[in-house]
Amino acid sequence: MPKETDATKERVSLVKDVRLSRRGLLRTAAITGAAVAVVVHASGTAQAAPSVGGRVPTWRDSTSLNGWPVLKQTGWHSVEGSGQRVKLADGAAAVLLTHVARRFNYEIDQLRNGEIQGHLESLILSEPYESNYLSGSAIAIRPRAYPVGVRGGLYPTELVVVRDILAELEGAVSWGGDFDRPKESHFEVAHPPGHRAVEAAVRRVLSWQNGPGGEGAGTVNAFDSARRAKAKEFNRRGR
Repeated sequence: MPKETDATKERVSLVKDVRLSRRGLLRTAAITGAAVAVVVHASGTAQAAPSVGGRVPTWRDSTSLNGWPVLKQTGWHSVEGSGQRVKLADGAAAVLLTHVARRFNYEIDQLRNGEIQGHLESLILSEPYESNYLSGSAIAIRPRAYPVGVRGGLYPTELVVVRDILAELEGAVSWGGDFDRPKESHFEVAHPPGHRAVEAAVRRVLSWQNGPGGEGAGTVNAFDSARRAKAKEFNRRGR
C-alpha cells in the first residue's frame, strides 16, 4: 500500500473538516486538484455528497457565488422563438439570460425540449459557480452536450456568436467556457443585484425589445466586421 504522504493527509483533512463557504469551496478544489461535489438545497444549505465520508461540510451562505439570493422558487420565463420556458429570478436575471438564450436559439441552433436549465431547488455541484442555479441567476444551454471540464465543444462560428453576446452585454453576463474549469453550457449574471453593469445591460436589452425595429436577438449580425472587432477587443481586455 502506498505510504500516506503529508499532502494526502491534508486532502483527507480538508474533505472532512472544512466548512464550505464560497471561498472554502474554491480553496478545497485548488488544493485537492479535483472538483468538490456538493449537494445544495434551496434553503441556502449545501452538503457534501455522502460518498465523501467523515463529517459533512455545509454551505451556510444565503446567496449564490455571484451574490444573488438563494430562492426556493422562481417564475417561468419564455425564450422567444423557441417555444421553451426557463425558471429564473424575476427582473434583471430573467431579462439578461433569456436574451442570451434567444440569441443562441436564433443564431446557433434551435432550442428543443429539455435543452435549457435555469433555477434548481437542489443539485450536486461540480464547481462552486453552479450554485448560481440555486438563485435563478444562471442558465445551462444543452448541459449534456457541454459538460463541466470539457472545452472546445463549440464550432468557431458558434463561438463568434457567444463572444458577440458577451461583448454587447459588456460584462454583465459571464460564460462558463472562460472559467478555469469550464462549462460551455453555462451563462451567469456576473455581478450582484443592482450592479451598474447589470442595470445598464438590462436597459439596453429592454430598449432593443421595446423599440421599433430595434436590434437584438434575431436582428443582429455577429459576423459584421465592426461587431467582430468590438468582441475581440472586449475579449482581449479580459472580459
